[in-house]
Amino acid sequence: MTDKTLTRMDLADAVHSQVGLSRNDSADLVESVLSHVSDALVAGETVKISSFGTFSVREKAARVGRNPKTGEEVPIHPRRVLTFRPSHLMKDRVAAGNKS
Repeated sequence: MTDKTLTRMDLADAVHSQVGLSRNDSADLVESVLSHVSDALVAGETVKISSFGTFSVREKAARVGRNPKTGEEVPIHPRRVLTFRPSHLMKDRVAAGNKS
């Protein structure tokens, strides 16, 4: 497994090389797409990208947790969490990459 991380700049470079936009326009396009996805998730919408996966926001209720070291009960406040569910095509593609 590689320790490489895909960054915004990597995405902008890919757009630049494959689409042919200038580097600045490519970076603006990537930034715009990511901003649009983020804004939709903040608004509570589901974001589905065909053949990739679905991002959604879940509301988690308040509950009582326990400190494993001391056993002390600790309240866990309600919160919103981001979830990602990959498409079957993405799951199959990742699994095929594991076969060496």
